[in-house]
Amino acid sequence: MSNTPLTVLDLVPVSSGSTAAEALRNSIDLARRAEELGYARYWFAEHHLNPGVAGTSPAVVLALTAAATSTIRLGAGAVQLGHRTALATVEEFGLLDALHPGRFDLGLGRSGGRSTRADAPPATEATEEPPGTDPAPGGLRIPARFSYEHLLRHPRFALHQQLLLLPEAKSQPYDEQIADILHLLAGTYTTADGVQAHVVPGEGADLQVWILGSSAGISAEVAGAHGLRFAANYHVSPATVLEAAEAYRAAFKPSAELERPHVSVSADVVVAEDEATARELATGYGLWVRSIRSGDGAIPFPTPDEARVHSWTEADRALVADRTETQFVGSPQQVADRLETLREATGADELIITTITHRHRDRVRSYELLAEEWNRR
Repeated sequence: MSNTPLTVLDLVPVSSGSTAAEALRNSIDLARRAEELGYARYWFAEHHLNPGVAGTSPAVVLALTAAATSTIRLGAGAVQLGHRTALATVEEFGLLDALHPGRFDLGLGRSGGRSTRADAPPATEATEEPPGTDPAPGGLRIPARFSYEHLLRHPRFALHQQLLLLPEAKSQPYDEQIADILHLLAGTYTTADGVQAHVVPGEGADLQVWILGSSAGISAEVAGAHGLRFAANYHVSPATVLEAAEAYRAAFKPSAELERPHVSVSADVVVAEDEATARELATGYGLWVRSIRSGDGAIPFPTPDEARVHSWTEADRALVADRTETQFVGSPQQVADRLETLREATGADELIITTITHRHRDRVRSYELLAEEWNRR
């Protein structure tokens, strides 16, 4: 089991009663501890207009974390390309690599901009909801598919686009943008008129490029076509993780960097000494997911007592059901067993662990207990 690496995915969560500054300090502290525990990578997500999430700029947080650690690989999970250019992305990570060479993973996502392909809905790869639950081999829970249509119609989605994109700006097609990034990194970017672009720092940067995706859409196709590493988001879209991994493998073509497909799969996890304690620590998760799925944005992560006073409706429960029933909560042995199931069902080469609890010490302890159990297997 120890030959299956574990990665930490950190949203820089803000707990109720806390501040963004404290959340950042906690994340840097957790990165140091993850390095000591033997986690292979530490990734930061990118989110905007969420009061409960302080990870708005992966490159900035990565710079801070690189200065506080020394060996663990660091990365973005993921830079959202919909509102940025290929050049800005390569320049940012080129600067990071210049000072900390060979330590960064450039994870690329598709959200954050306007739709650029007729066959892909804006800022999501979700498809229509099927009628039921499809159990995966080995007992992995595959819930009914979640529909994101209400989020696309939410006023906050339009506000995202308004604030993230310059007036009249249009997002570049994702496949073209990925190709541009790869050419800029390789120093082979040339316009149709023969004009070359060379990015310094950035060109020749010792980065691992990853594509993150939630379904069998363009992200999986592009990752496979370019022979890149792919991360499938079970923790975001558990219903589509199998099709995402399969689509990537089907599209994969060997590259100079990879001879065979390489897949990492994410999971939401809370570990404690026993299942009852872990479930208490995870009490706020459903309410936190509800705040995101409602379209209003992530709330500061609540205490168990704060979460218990929420009056749940059937609509609320349906909104979060796929996420709450696929969260891995329990003792170290229980959670490691479920991670084994996830690995076997998806054929994952690596696993990505994201854990949020109200108290920082409980989050650190969760990662400690999991690492100890994982290394024993």
